[in-house]
Amino acid sequence: MARKDKYPTPPTKDVHSSERAEQLVQIVNDALNRFSGSADELEKAIGMMMLGDYLGWKVLVIIHNKRTLRKYEEILGINVREFFPEEGLIAKRVLGYEIALKLGSFWKVVSGDVSVENRRDMTDPAGELKK
Repeated sequence: MARKDKYPTPPTKDVHSSERAEQLVQIVNDALNRFSGSADELEKAIGMMMLGDYLGWKVLVIIHNKRTLRKYEEILGINVREFFPEEGLIAKRVLGYEIALKLGSFWKVVSGDVSVENRRDMTDPAGELKK
């Protein structure tokens, strides 16, 4: 029997059109041209950007603290809330976001008023968390 995916990973073309992919590459090129500092930080910022369209800015706000997001925005020359959709196609695979939706208290989860253990963890496409 075939497994029914709860939150399947969408085809690339549904996440990054050719225009969007070109825009992402241009941002990486620009960041590389301007960047000075630890390559680890550049790599992390680019990784966040690549996941942003899949997850959306609300998930990025849950999994990163304000200072980290600001640092990545500066490295990339973007504003996360303006650059990414509010909710990406697989946003509900992130435990913290799924719980925030169920509780109806997104900003309380972001601020830490509501503590969500493992808020950064992602489930597999079937909605199962594996450790």
